[in-house]
Amino acid sequence: MIKDYYANVNVRARMLEFLGGNSPDNVTSVYITADDCSADVRFAPRSPRSLWQYLDKGLDLGRSLWDHRSLIAHLDIEYVNFDSPAYPYLEPLRCFDLQRPVVHAIQEVLFGYGITPLHLLSGRGHHFAWQIDRRSPAFESLAKIGRFPDSLVAKYAQLSTATSERVDSRLGAAFAGLGLVMEFVTHRVLEASVSQCAVPVMVTAVEAGPGVRGREVVSIDLSEYGDPLHTRGIRVPFSTYLKPYQQRWLLGDVVDALPLMFMIPLHENDDRQGLFAMRDVGQVIELAQGGSVQIPDQSLATESLIAEYNQSKLAHWHDYFYSAQHDPCDTWPRTYDRTPLKSLPPCARCILEHPNERLLKPAGIQHVVRILLAVGWHPRHIAGLIRSKYERDFGWGGKWYYYDAATRADFYVRLFAGLSATGHDDLVDLNCRSCQEKRYCPGGWCSDNLLGFRDRLLARRDKGEARFLDSKKAIADSPSQHED
Repeated sequence: MIKDYYANVNVRARMLEFLGGNSPDNVTSVYITADDCSADVRFAPRSPRSLWQYLDKGLDLGRSLWDHRSLIAHLDIEYVNFDSPAYPYLEPLRCFDLQRPVVHAIQEVLFGYGITPLHLLSGRGHHFAWQIDRRSPAFESLAKIGRFPDSLVAKYAQLSTATSERVDSRLGAAFAGLGLVMEFVTHRVLEASVSQCAVPVMVTAVEAGPGVRGREVVSIDLSEYGDPLHTRGIRVPFSTYLKPYQQRWLLGDVVDALPLMFMIPLHENDDRQGLFAMRDVGQVIELAQGGSVQIPDQSLATESLIAEYNQSKLAHWHDYFYSAQHDPCDTWPRTYDRTPLKSLPPCARCILEHPNERLLKPAGIQHVVRILLAVGWHPRHIAGLIRSKYERDFGWGGKWYYYDAATRADFYVRLFAGLSATGHDDLVDLNCRSCQEKRYCPGGWCSDNLLGFRDRLLARRDKGEARFLDSKKAIADSPSQHED
């Protein structure tokens, strides 16, 4: 059935549109990905010229965010249940109903700038995508504000073994700038949706305390902006959605009862209509006969978004973040390695002492960021400390060969510290009970009360300390001197 489905001329035409061309030989997507039902899903870029071969095999297709002509902007929203991972597939109507306030907020924010994205529906949530022409003023503005570490500059300069291409330095800078602007968009979405949503809205999949159906959240996933551009992609519309089968190890045998699903565009349909359509191959084929799924060029409209970001409180805070630098690697034995962890509460100390995989999880990073901010660390040095853990031998394997430790650390610390500094994180869950509910408390008795750290961090924010801190002093101070 899948082979016949993928042979449909309209399905193939729509997929090529999304890849940026009308044949596998002229698409603008630098590479594609193709995965089967195996749990061993790895970063394996493939030539777009092999597209028909992978369709004949019925694989789950993706495209690179890396594009020859444009910068691809992408927002990913999904329902996550940490206690019942299969829940969004078993009760999709409720899970998508929960996301609706966030989806509406995204649409209102983007439409307010004149941005009309392509809206896609996947098995767990929504995707919004648009492109920014690399010859446009918007692209130049993003390249101007984008900042990333020297380690990523070096990775971009390397010849990709899969594509025999390098990421242009201006494109890398623009992608970094886009990440800053997407944080701003997310702040605006939070302002419009949090009070309307029945479950916590988290930026990236951060665990929340349990509710009626376990620890469930709506996640605004910005994680792609914490990795090199050439390592991230997005599923192609009209592709089979094989994620449940790839996660059989997590979901269990329930996947055997699930209908086959497809990534689809919404167009004029609402999400409830889309949920039924994406599970019916006949309706998916009908959708493929209709509207285009070419990623729309929204370069001009994006200019107004960038202009408003540049005048925002968040942009000023980003300047503060980048006013300091990570300590040089050769000084770590005298700086980050000598961080007095015994002065930290056990829940934070445990994450830093046993970082794999605690320091890969957004909630683990968020907890460390909050605690170190509370005791006076500059956020860029928090990122430097986390980077130092990533670059030590904690059994990371080849992870940091493909990704970039400094970029990942900077991104998550900037994200969580920025939410706190701008008042979008009220720290309501920075307490011992919530830490236990999230399962980040190592157990046993301790004399620390996280409410004390919460009060200290709120006091710092109320004083506006971050905005007025002398950045030169912050750079000169050693990390251990960032504690009260």
